[in-house]
Amino acid sequence: MNRVFLLSPANCAGVRARWLLDKKGRSVLAQRLRAESGAPIGAVFTFLSALYFRGKLTYAITFARPPEQSMGVAIITPTAGLLPCDAPIGIAQLRGFSRVPITIKNQRYRTSLCRAAQSFAGRIGPACEVVLLGSIASTKYLDLLLPIFGERLRVPAAFIGLGDMSRGGLLLRQVREQRELDYIAASSIPAVSAPRPHRTRKVTSPSVF
Repeated sequence: MNRVFLLSPANCAGVRARWLLDKKGRSVLAQRLRAESGAPIGAVFTFLSALYFRGKLTYAITFARPPEQSMGVAIITPTAGLLPCDAPIGIAQLRGFSRVPITIKNQRYRTSLCRAAQSFAGRIGPACEVVLLGSIASTKYLDLLLPIFGERLRVPAAFIGLGDMSRGGLLLRQVREQRELDYIAASSIPAVSAPRPHRTRKVTSPSVF
């Protein structure tokens, strides 16, 4: 069966994003973002989110089986709908991402994602599974994607009850062992899980990327 992956975005308004957006930023990635050619969105979001996004991206690239002439890994963005994981973005686009919250109440996010998802659904055809690697405990993805993809939309069963860092580690382990996870219909998941207590952790500035 053909299978493609949708990856939830990294936090574009967090500490790591501010390092890249800072005009004094001298890291290799910050310089690439300011170059005319830009930097791949997958690399940018991996930097912003570290282990979780790296796990999602590595897993999706490894196990994607897209139909002909279709991207196998698409990344959800705040303003540009869905982008291929190797699509270049620049500093202005990242700054635009940072200003738009990922919430179903935000019309710009909602409209761009639904438009892109509808187009993508037409390209991949009715027999292709679509696996969401992202939050399944809120409405910000499922409420928009389920009406478009229906029963084709799947999620990893193992994601239920796991936090972001645990998911990232799990996905990387599955890649090392070359074992794909089991998926369940997104429509079978309870609408919203109870919110977890917020935990903060200290972030240190990286010396090199």
